[in-house]
Amino acid sequence: MKTINKKKIRGIVVSHKGQKTAIVRVDRYFQHALYRKYIKRSKRYKAHDEKNEYGAGDRVIIEESRPISKEKHWIIKKKIP
Repeated sequence: MKTINKKKIRGIVVSHKGQKTAIVRVDRYFQHALYRKYIKRSKRYKAHDEKNEYGAGDRVIIEESRPISKEKHWIIKKKIP
């Protein structure tokens, strides 16, 4: 039997206006190749929230899953205190 390693990402819930859907912003920092300055980039993921228990401003861990809808491929696993 194979074990499947799913990606896990930390982020902040930005919006929770959809039913069972939260928008999670994930920030990443990287160094510019030429200027060596650190740059912040962010990306927004739609994540499934079955019980509607997370609100805007919560720090959460999301995990990749099977496609739930057209743009939703992540599930909120837990809240980070």
